[in-house]
Amino acid sequence: MVLFLALLALCQLVTAPGHAFVLRHAEFWVYPTQTIFCDALLLWFRRCYEFHRLKNVAFTLLIALAVFVVWITPQQFLNFAPRTIGFDPQILGNNPAFYWSTISFRFLRLVAVVRLTEEIFGRGFLLRFVIDEHFERVSFGKFTRPSFAIVALAFTFSHSRADWLAAFVAGALYNIVAYRTRSLASVCSRPRRNQFTPWFVDNADPSMGILVRKESFSVGPQS
Repeated sequence: MVLFLALLALCQLVTAPGHAFVLRHAEFWVYPTQTIFCDALLLWFRRCYEFHRLKNVAFTLLIALAVFVVWITPQQFLNFAPRTIGFDPQILGNNPAFYWSTISFRFLRLVAVVRLTEEIFGRGFLLRFVIDEHFERVSFGKFTRPSFAIVALAFTFSHSRADWLAAFVAGALYNIVAYRTRSLASVCSRPRRNQFTPWFVDNADPSMGILVRKESFSVGPQS
């Protein structure tokens, strides 16, 4: 998590509008770097994580669907203004190799790095650490009001401000998955709402950096 956050901070620090492309769009090289190094660390320490077996798969999928609906509701059903600030892959439209490698790294970052880092730290560690600093002594999925609130709020503030309400609901629901299943594997295996929201709203989540416009992602590089 430290490396993940450090590279996010680096992206913010080095991004400089009006300068060379490498600084103007630092996310195009920082995020792939983040994907590679964080994936490597997750693999290296894989034996340290207690995932347990999948449980209550139907319940987990139902929660994932509920979060998906919550996340698309503002633009899709409440007519909130489209969010047009974020990652635009069409900048690389003239170079198919860079375009598709960037899209691939972003998707890998989304479904693997962000999800696993988020859940291993948030529900695997923090949810128990708030109860007892010797978190290994706390069984996964143990409920207390302070730990529930702190993890839900931490999840909320890790997202863009425009997403805070939806993120709080999502964070609370993901906590419930942890309590109900008592399985880190079940929490980590939930489909991420970011995998599907790009097809329904103009900007799924700028902090995840998947796309700006639905049509930009679906048509591929432009000649």
